[in-house]
Parts: sequence; C-alpha cells; structure tokens
Amino acid sequence: MSYQVQAPQLLPTTIQDGQAPGVRYRIQGELVPVLHIWLDGTMPVFFEHHVVLWKNPALTIGMHAVKGAFKRMMAGMPILLTEARGPGEVAFSRDGAGHVFPLHLRPGMALQVREHQYLAATANLEYGFTRVRGVANMLFGGTGFFVDRFAATQSEGVVWLHGYGNVFEKQLAPGEQVDVEPGGWIYRDESVRMEPMVYGLKTGMFGGSGNLVFNRFTGPGRVGIQSMYVHLPTAD
Repeated sequence: MSYQVQAPQLLPTTIQDGQAPGVRYRIQGELVPVLHIWLDGTMPVFFEHHVVLWKNPALTIGMHAVKGAFKRMMAGMPILLTEARGPGEVAFSRDGAGHVFPLHLRPGMALQVREHQYLAATANLEYGFTRVRGVANMLFGGTGFFVDRFAATQSEGVVWLHGYGNVFEKQLAPGEQVDVEPGGWIYRDESVRMEPMVYGLKTGMFGGSGNLVFNRFTGPGRVGIQSMYVHLPTAD
C-alpha cells in the first residue's frame, strides 16, 4: 500500500454563504465565533439550550425529543434537546474561545463527536449517543465517556461544531493511522477506528515511571483535531 502522508489541514474559520436544504448560514468572529442560521420554515435545527445567542421574535422555540430518554437520564445527559423552527434567523455561540465550523453529511454518512462540542444540527439528522467504555479507565480514571452520533439517512444534513483553539482535519487513507492526545480529538467518521495506546515512560536515574497516552485512529475517514485540548468529566 502506498499513499502520500499529509499533515492535518486547518478548517475554514469564516464562512459567508453556507447552504444546505432548508437553511443558510454564516460563521463570523475570531475569538468567540458566532454561527448565524436562516431557516426558511422547512427545516428545524436542534441544539443544547444554553448556546443560543439571539433570535428573531418570529422564530419559535420548542422541544426536540430524542431516543433513549431513560438511558440519557441515567447518564446525566439532557433528556430533551431544544429546537428552533422558522422562518427566521437564530445565532449560536459557545461560552469559550475556539473555532466554529460545519460538517455536511450526505445520506449514509455518520459522525461521532465529543460530548458537549456540537452547537446545532439540522433536524433531518438522526441523533443518538454512544458510551465509550474502557478507554477512559486508562485516560481519565473513570469508567467511560460519551460521544454524540449524527447520521444522515434520507437527505443531506449539517452539524455545526465548536472546537477549542483551532480545528484541523486529518483525512486518513485505508489503514493509515494517527495518534492524538486524548483531549485533542473532536470528531471522527464512523468508519475510523479508535483505540488507546499507552507508552510506559522510565525516568532513569530518578527511579520513577509514568504513562504517555494517545488515542490511535485508523482510517479510512476523517479525524478532527482541536489545538486546545480538553479533558471533560467522565461518565461513571
């Protein structure tokens, strides 16, 4: 197998005229960027309630039910998400410096995202969550952590994410691998496999030892890497 290895590429930090079925959007701002979405009335968007910055009065806000409500409640996650319906404009931002960017999903595509790092998504995307067990035992001292899952089934949809610092995307060829600091990845295509790698370190004359831990991603598919990595609380 031969391929040319390429470094991760910085994703666009400003978008003026993004479009998808039922929505138009713009992303602006350098330190704490803002996502503006225009809804034409045919496509709602759903989001966590605390990320709305402002909206047109005519735009209505309601609840977006999700599957697995009991499991979510037991995991300490929101049972219901918030939904905006147009026509009208709504703006989102997360209370932290970083990078806001879109990921368009065509039918048949699925994406896994670190918990609490998505801003909004079009309502035609199928939404769920997955508990990742075992990995966090070595990484964070817990029993697992959660990732959000977005999947396009019948039509193209968009999920908008917030990364800390700037976000770079690594496109992995089949079998190609990259090791990422555990708090540094933000999303991965479902086709990308993730596994922990632990390197034991010896400090020699001082007689001590420690572990250096990475997540190893194996292609094919995309991996998003944020430059300001974070270690979120783990799930018990």
